[in-house]
Amino acid sequence: MLKASYAIPELPPPGVEETPTVLRALTLAHRHLAELKGRAASIPNQGILIDTLALQEAKASSEVENIVTTQDELFQASAFPENPASPAAKEVARYADALRHGFMEQRRLGGLLTSNMIIAMFQMLKRTDEEFRTTPGTALKNDQTGEMVYVPPQDGDAVRAHMAALERFINEDDLCELDPLLKMAIIHHQFESIHPFSDGNGRLGRIINVLYLTHVGLLDVPVLYLSRWITSRKGEYYRLLQAVRDRKGAPEAWEAWLLYMISGVAETARGTLALIEGMRALMADYKQRIRSEHPKIYSQDLLNNLFRHPYTRIEYVEKDLGISRPTATKYLDTLAVAGFLAKHRVGRNNYYMNRRLVALFMDGAPPDQMA
Repeated sequence: MLKASYAIPELPPPGVEETPTVLRALTLAHRHLAELKGRAASIPNQGILIDTLALQEAKASSEVENIVTTQDELFQASAFPENPASPAAKEVARYADALRHGFMEQRRLGGLLTSNMIIAMFQMLKRTDEEFRTTPGTALKNDQTGEMVYVPPQDGDAVRAHMAALERFINEDDLCELDPLLKMAIIHHQFESIHPFSDGNGRLGRIINVLYLTHVGLLDVPVLYLSRWITSRKGEYYRLLQAVRDRKGAPEAWEAWLLYMISGVAETARGTLALIEGMRALMADYKQRIRSEHPKIYSQDLLNNLFRHPYTRIEYVEKDLGISRPTATKYLDTLAVAGFLAKHRVGRNNYYMNRRLVALFMDGAPPDQMA
């Protein structure tokens, strides 16, 4: 029997303190988060942000786990789910589906984030009917050295008990007066330490981050994703995560972890704000030009389609606009000839790429570098 190396603490953990340094970091993070929330509300169809940014989060979150796919593979897997795709692209697409499912369920339940929702997202992500771990043997090891780093709770009853306590901590706001961003960081650490599933815990933990921010009202829709921040600082992420365990929840270890996560929120909010500003400006440009140059085909529904689906299809336009296939084909071909879209063929099917939108997601790569 493996022996646990860290006692999962009661919530909130006794070592967490709102130090002056933490409070200063919180002020900055809340300011950027409020700006992001307000700017996101200026996009007329929130589904555009949920769908497009969820794909970006899925890609970045999977990269933390060394599941790497290209932007093109990812968009094609989204546009053509019926076609073969690389295993990595399929797994990333399932992550985006799980995230969207979690948000829809959260809205249906009035903002709650429950263990049953988390299990459902895990099952979507991994295509399994497994639930929380019930058998011993799980241990986390260093990928390079094989050294055992951390042993989570082994007993199935203990896993369920810890997850029940975490569910209460997430949803019962009067249990703790800590700042919501501190609670988010604690929740993430607690979930990763419980390690309730056989696989996929890191990705699910990152979904829980953003769903918690919508639960407490810091965001209206899930648009702030920390995975790119974590990917770029992965060594620090794992070091600080483990330091809290190694030092038995010492206040200094908790402070370093909290500051890492709060800084991630502030920087990611700034970057996402810039991305949404770029999307908003591009939508305004497309709207003005299509209305002026092609007034017979312009509609807000068509504009929304071009930004909700960076790789769109005739079938999507048919459905979104309620028009016939020949009419949808005519609309898309007209926009392709005019340079708004780039037309490509996959097998017997065409797709139409919003090259300027995809370029925004590729860190500002100019459109002439796109396929």
